[in-house]
Amino acid sequence: MFPRKQSIEHLLWWLIAGTKGGRTRATIIEALKEMPKNANQLADELKVDYKTIRHHLRVLVTNGIVTSTGEGYGTTYFLSSELNENYQMFEEIWKKSDKYKKKD
Repeated sequence: MFPRKQSIEHLLWWLIAGTKGGRTRATIIEALKEMPKNANQLADELKVDYKTIRHHLRVLVTNGIVTSTGEGYGTTYFLSSELNENYQMFEEIWKKSDKYKKKD
């Protein structure tokens, strides 16, 4: 999906540091790095409303950061291969972000 490394870097800066929901998206990414999960599992683990999790998952899937398998309630989410290959870049951006220690 990303023709150059720079493209995913720009996308991550926008999704994590440049938008209001960046903190939530970053915590979803961190949780999925540990283990694939469905939206309900993420909501429980992160203590975030289920509908909010679903919204952020849609944003991440639409932008190719997260992929999914299955349908409906049981849909399981994974990090995309592009993000897995560039996970260190995500960590660097997340730690530089002013959202890293703040709550949205």
